This record gives sequence, structure tokens and C-alpha cells, in this order.
Amino acid sequence: MAERNKNMNSNQFCLRKRMRSFIYAARGIKQLATHEHNMWIHMVAAVCVIVAGFVFNITQMEWIAIILCIGLVMAAEGFNTAIEKIADYISPDWMDAIGKIKDIAAGAVLICAATAAIIGLIVFTPYLIAL
Repeated sequence: MAERNKNMNSNQFCLRKRMRSFIYAARGIKQLATHEHNMWIHMVAAVCVIVAGFVFNITQMEWIAIILCIGLVMAAEGFNTAIEKIADYISPDWMDAIGKIKDIAAGAVLICAATAAIIGLIVFTPYLIAL
């Protein structure tokens, strides 16, 4: 009975555990931001787009689209990096199957980035034309 209660308690909400999970997530974001060159490119692009958004005074709906795109691309880069790291851990030596998995993950980031670029063009082209 005591063992059952122990298991039941481990499934209960614990603020300390939730706070720790945010700390772990922040460590992951820091790792991405400081060690992943592709993330640097995404961050520079995001800063440029945010500055352009303020310069052109884009609408609330345009901000929503821009922020969603930035988040999507950065999250995709995070997933891609995680996949690459775990693939390298599992198979440090070159394997064709692992290479294909990593290519697919990188392709997913490219799809997100291309989609974000298209949305950026849709948002900013009218402002650029009006100059």
C-alpha cells in the first residue's frame, strides 16, 4: 500500500519539478543560441525582421504571422539539432540511414524557413512598394 501511495504521489503536480523543467529548457535554448551556427543565422534574420516590423509599423495580424514564423523556424532548428545530436550519439561513424534521417530533419528546417520567407515577403512587400 505504501508503494502504491508513493507512485500516486509521483504523478501529482509539483511546482519545484515544473520550475526545474523550465531551467532545463532554458539551458537547451542557451545551448542552441551559443553553439549552433544555423541558429545564429535565424536569430540575425529574426532581429532584422523585428526591426523592419517596427520601422514599417506593421499591423497586429502581421506581427502575429511574423512571430509565429520566427518561433516555428527556431523550434524546427531546435528539433533538427536534437535529432542530429542523438543520431551522432547513437552512431558516431557514418551510416547511410543516419545520414538520410539528418537530411530529412534539415529539410524540414528548410521548409519552415522558406515558408517564413514567403510570409515575410507577403507582409513586407506592400510596405516596400509604398516607399
